[in-house]
Amino acid sequence: MTIVEAIQSNDNAIAASHKGSVVKSGAGYRAEQDSDYEPGVSAETVGSKSIWLGRITLPAGKRTRAHVHEHHETALYMLSGDEMELWTGDQLEYRDIVRPGDYIFIPANMLHVAVNRGAQPAVVIGARSEATAQESVVLRPEMDCKVP
Repeated sequence: MTIVEAIQSNDNAIAASHKGSVVKSGAGYRAEQDSDYEPGVSAETVGSKSIWLGRITLPAGKRTRAHVHEHHETALYMLSGDEMELWTGDQLEYRDIVRPGDYIFIPANMLHVAVNRGAQPAVVIGARSEATAQESVVLRPEMDCKVP
């Protein structure tokens, strides 16, 4: 399913300015960095101006592509899965282990890669200080080889 189809399939695409919105779980999409996104609160789903909140899944045995989010901070909470590796730093030189129950903070413009070497999908709840999930994503393919 494309991003456009996912957005169009959401009955809550436009929020009334005088009313809160409930967004039902729905169709997601594969992001540029190769993780699966299910937006909940976003510019596309409710007309949010400054926050994105949703579920992100990294399938078992997969990794994201090296990337930065130029203009937004990211906060994540790992819900389920086996442990996941988070690689950060200018040369992806820092490796942290993330387990269910752990929180993650990624500053704006911080190079990072997530790796799920486990047998279960890694599922996180993510929040961003930008209302669209992909607007400021910049892939850094020359850095993919830095993470084993």
